[in-house]
Amino acid sequence: MQGRPALEVADILRQHGHAWREAQRGHLSLGQLKVMSAIEQCRSAALGGHVLRCDGCGTDQIAYNSCRNRHCPKCQSTAARRWLELRQADLLTVEYYHVVFTLPAPIADIAYQNKAEVYGLLFDVAAEVLLTIAADAKHLGARIGATLVLHTWGSALTHHPHVHGIVPGGGLAPDGKSWVACRPGFFLSVRVLSRLFRRRFLEELQRRHQAGRLQFFGEHVALAEANAFRRWLAPLRKTEWVIYAKRPFAGPESVLAYLSRYTHRVAIANSRLISMDERGVTFRWKDYRAKGRTRYKTMTLQPEEFMRRFLLHVLPGGLHRIRHYGLLANGSRKAKLAIARELLNQPQAAVAPDGDDDDRRTVAKPASFVCLHCGRAMTIVQTFTRGQTIRAPPPEPAR
Repeated sequence: MQGRPALEVADILRQHGHAWREAQRGHLSLGQLKVMSAIEQCRSAALGGHVLRCDGCGTDQIAYNSCRNRHCPKCQSTAARRWLELRQADLLTVEYYHVVFTLPAPIADIAYQNKAEVYGLLFDVAAEVLLTIAADAKHLGARIGATLVLHTWGSALTHHPHVHGIVPGGGLAPDGKSWVACRPGFFLSVRVLSRLFRRRFLEELQRRHQAGRLQFFGEHVALAEANAFRRWLAPLRKTEWVIYAKRPFAGPESVLAYLSRYTHRVAIANSRLISMDERGVTFRWKDYRAKGRTRYKTMTLQPEEFMRRFLLHVLPGGLHRIRHYGLLANGSRKAKLAIARELLNQPQAAVAPDGDDDDRRTVAKPASFVCLHCGRAMTIVQTFTRGQTIRAPPPEPAR
């Protein structure tokens, strides 16, 4: 267990959330209200917990239960570790590439009003574009795989939807009998990806509008009319859409290090919070338009504005923010990766037989609770439920 940060998102919500909820009555969604409540109660007596005792020095400690909400900054590090343990077996001994598909600001505006539709479309079109261009013999001529991760925020908590793609540098030949590798240091043409992404996304967005699957509110309400929507789309067919490709990772280990920071990230980590006082909430942010050290800055927002921006990024229920495509698609991943390893002369990953996964992870799993004083494992000696009075364990009898 790690020490508590000096300031947490939960502290801001506990101090200012009630009054803001009252002021915003009728304007916050049920999902946003649930997120606020979960974070406020996370690791507090409201959720119950355990009394722990160190196996080494005998120290007693109270550990409150986590809310496990996917928008909670405190709960995501553990979730990320569990997810990474399961993904380690998927890594291949090839270069890995990082691509980012970003929506233009006008579409980001309507995406906020249609999160499930537009975020889902962002995932599917980005994956389609990657797989289509890679399959073209003029570019790579191979069936590739991709893991896509949705982020909806900029560093200043503004609404900035984009997906990060982690892609192995190559794929299976059409006949499945050989591995086709990318040129060293080069994946696919960013310009080609951008053009196809723009065209396919606008085509699919138009189809969803025609099917009545998009909603418009406020200043965008006129876009519900078909001709108005077509006129609104027209300039977007000519603007540049940002597809960003980073240089390849140094190796599989660096891929995992990257994923551990990105897969389960939320809008802001507690570590970026600096202070909360009469001036407002101050936090660190990165200005990507600046260069060098000047890009690292601080920003102070009134608590109400901080909470509003934080809640912009609450996802609809059931929307998966990590998805796998192509060779990495869940239905055929094990079989496809086994073929890839054989073609790459890579040892097959050690996988326990079906039904033994839980046992295998249990054996390898480190202690859940570790003593802050001596580092030994701690065991649960008492459990208390929500609202139950917490009583300290009885003292050890005198000897």
